[in-house]
Amino acid sequence: MSRLEIYSPEGLRLDGRRWNELRRFESSINTHPHAADGSSYMEQGNNKIITLVKGPKEPRLKSQMDTSKALLNVSVNITKFSKFERSKSSHKNERRVLEIQTSLVRMFEKNVMLNIYPRTVIDIEIHVLEQDGGIMGSLINGITLALIDAGISMFDYISGISVGLYDTTPLLDTNSIEENAMSTVTLGVVGKSEKLSLLLVEDKIPLDRLENVLAIGIAGAHRVRDLMDEELRKHAQKRVTNASAR
Repeated sequence: MSRLEIYSPEGLRLDGRRWNELRRFESSINTHPHAADGSSYMEQGNNKIITLVKGPKEPRLKSQMDTSKALLNVSVNITKFSKFERSKSSHKNERRVLEIQTSLVRMFEKNVMLNIYPRTVIDIEIHVLEQDGGIMGSLINGITLALIDAGISMFDYISGISVGLYDTTPLLDTNSIEENAMSTVTLGVVGKSEKLSLLLVEDKIPLDRLENVLAIGIAGAHRVRDLMDEELRKHAQKRVTNASAR
């Protein structure tokens, strides 16, 4: 395969995956028990992300208080060393981070049961240590795990995944090289349903191809959801074992 050949005639991508294969997915929760109420660390391909959830807690300012529901804040810190090539335009990066934060807040406001935590604030801090494509989907997964670890009620898992369209072939869970070479879509899928809490289209995709791209993305998001569920069940089993040993 040529170095610049994104998808070979043999059906292989640059990293050796097939079109419908996920990147390596590893996650853990309760990674920072002394720093936050809920935390997670996850690696999705070369994406490495720490997520901290603090709250529900009393807001510092009365103006932040809502008597009917909790206020959800998301802050994203993308470290300067997270990419192999350092970006020169800080203004562009800041605008991108603000867009990401706004999208995440809007999405999780609909999926977290904020009404049962009135007069409180829930702060979500995300630290991106390394990024290699599909970053928005990885942020969604990290937040979902950290919220569950914090014991905050949600309607269901939200799993994130990216899908690219190379010519007529959809490629699941894209890395940065693939993202730069094709149009991509990021999905936030609710549980094992086909409901989307996020549909982020980064570039133009023909309408007649979109249905196939969405179908592949939803199936991939369901696999991500199963991997997150597996990690949470392992952690719960460890806690039960440790409690019974005492």
